[in-house]
Amino acid sequence: MPTLIYEKTREPVRVGDVVHLRGRPYVVTGWAEPHKPASTGRVHVRSMCERGNFAEYFPNVIGADWIGRTDRGE
Repeated sequence: MPTLIYEKTREPVRVGDVVHLRGRPYVVTGWAEPHKPASTGRVHVRSMCERGNFAEYFPNVIGADWIGRTDRGE
């Protein structure tokens, strides 16, 4: 099973982590693992602003990447 980690710290991404996108804080609410070798999966976040909008991004947008992917032999 692959693990989503932050590239700089090598720490695992966890639900509840606060990440900043375009200078605004977001809370990680979950993720979707890659479903095929060419896929990067997605990270699900919620804005910490008043509206609290949900969005999903490629992992590299929050500085994250997968380790332990068996579909790529990693």
